[in-house]
Amino acid sequence: MKIMIATDIHGSLTAAEKLADIFAKEQAETLVLLGDLYYHGPRNPLPEGYAPLKVAELLNTLKDKLVVIKGNCDSEVDEMVSDFKFLADATVNVGGREVYFTHGHNFNADCTPNLPAGSVMLYGHFHINKITETNGIICVNVASPSLPKDGAEPAYAVIDEEKIQVKNLGGKVLLQKLL
Repeated sequence: MKIMIATDIHGSLTAAEKLADIFAKEQAETLVLLGDLYYHGPRNPLPEGYAPLKVAELLNTLKDKLVVIKGNCDSEVDEMVSDFKFLADATVNVGGREVYFTHGHNFNADCTPNLPAGSVMLYGHFHINKITETNGIICVNVASPSLPKDGAEPAYAVIDEEKIQVKNLGGKVLLQKLL
């Protein structure tokens, strides 16, 4: 099983198109989006190619491959233009390991949920790339592909039975953790 993870598109059609191309190249079974899909948020500048409705139209073409987590900038209106459900969070089993997906504004490396030791938690919200371990949980923060912060490269992540990698949009591995 191979899962691709991205977060915090914030309405950038430019970023969404890159992610769709990368998803096809990565040949992952599922694309998990960790929230903040359309709205740029009041603290962020408009991202390149800001076109929230066009991002929704593009993501709707991938609806059968998506798992979408609701972020702090996602609203009921966003759900009305989406042909997929927004979940509060999601958990899957990858190679016998619990993998938990959340946006990051509630649960993150500073506030972990009650997960078994050895679990993996992936989140966005902070727009940076970081892998840490807290309370026996591998915590992976993935930067926004459109609005990275604190010098982070725009990124996405891929997880399979053997490893988790955070990659830049060119496919270069920025961070890796063997599982």
